[in-house]
Amino acid sequence: MLKPRTLLPLIALLAACNSGTGASAQPGMAGPFKVEVMADLDSPWAMTFLPDGRMLITEKQGQLLLVSKDGVSRKVVSGTPAVSSEGQGALMDVVLHPKFKQNRLVYFSFSEENADGLKGVALARGTLVDGDSPSLKDVQVIFRAHPYVEGDGHFSGRIAFAPDGHLFFTNGERQKFTPAQDPAVTLGKVLRLNDDGTPAAGNPLAAKGFDPAIWSYGHRNLLGISFDAKGNLWEIEMGPKGGDEINLIQPGLNYGWPKASNGDNYDNTPIPDHAPGDGFEPPKVFWNPSISPGDMMIYSGRMWPQWRGDLFVAALSGQALIRVHLDGTNATKGDQWAMGARIREVEEGPDGAIWLLEDGGGSPGRLLRLTPAK
Repeated sequence: MLKPRTLLPLIALLAACNSGTGASAQPGMAGPFKVEVMADLDSPWAMTFLPDGRMLITEKQGQLLLVSKDGVSRKVVSGTPAVSSEGQGALMDVVLHPKFKQNRLVYFSFSEENADGLKGVALARGTLVDGDSPSLKDVQVIFRAHPYVEGDGHFSGRIAFAPDGHLFFTNGERQKFTPAQDPAVTLGKVLRLNDDGTPAAGNPLAAKGFDPAIWSYGHRNLLGISFDAKGNLWEIEMGPKGGDEINLIQPGLNYGWPKASNGDNYDNTPIPDHAPGDGFEPPKVFWNPSISPGDMMIYSGRMWPQWRGDLFVAALSGQALIRVHLDGTNATKGDQWAMGARIREVEEGPDGAIWLLEDGGGSPGRLLRLTPAK
């Protein structure tokens, strides 16, 4: 059951991150947001808005929900495949085809186990059929990361459509390190696909012997990907012990993992930092210690016109919402607001409100709506 909506003040505004230009306030002061609890959910992972303001929300265990725009009612959307949800596995991202109004296509990613007991992330699509019992019809898996391997970590699985209609899909390196540099596999890569899941023509590394779907490589656990208004592609990923990073993704470049990182291994053995001339593309922004990013979005709404074009980060271990100022192809840290819970997803609503999904971490998560404080 969904609980009645309540209004909560954001009670802590952390000091602005170093090198940023954001405001700061002492803990206990009201922040810039009014936070409205719209629904209680079961470990939600991702969300997207339908043209009429309703939401599709994925939950870790494998449910896809159709939630009313006021959060009061929800329906389970049938037709999703079986999900392997152990560890970091989940029913993951969900996005609409750019021509959704015409074709009703919904794209989603999920972790699965094959007949050999190996696991990986898959990309699927289906046609949304609305009504009292909504469903996805004609569901097809259109791409699978390769190879499938043992373990339950670093699936990634974020989806974004480019302005030209190509589909970008992220494959994590599955906590195996070296696949991120292997040209023959899709693990640790950003991929550029056609909307049917086939490799897009003209990908920059195919002529060099790379898998034809690969757009960039040398990534770890890519958990957010988005295009800005000028068509620049931004990505955020978890580093190891420190070194979470925001990257400007450019075709054919090597982003260094596991040969370079601004963090260290979990056993405290060092990894070479990004350095000029090392052959790797450095991040535009990084965090040390880690914030554990769960997602990001680029704001374009009217509620906070001063933040249009800025990037917002959902932080898991950081339990925060973080603003990063974008200026063309440059990025600098801005505000960091304490949210008191792990934040998995950040989305912009149709009216310019900011919506968040709390990561339950063993308890129910919540759907939050942020509007300007009065």
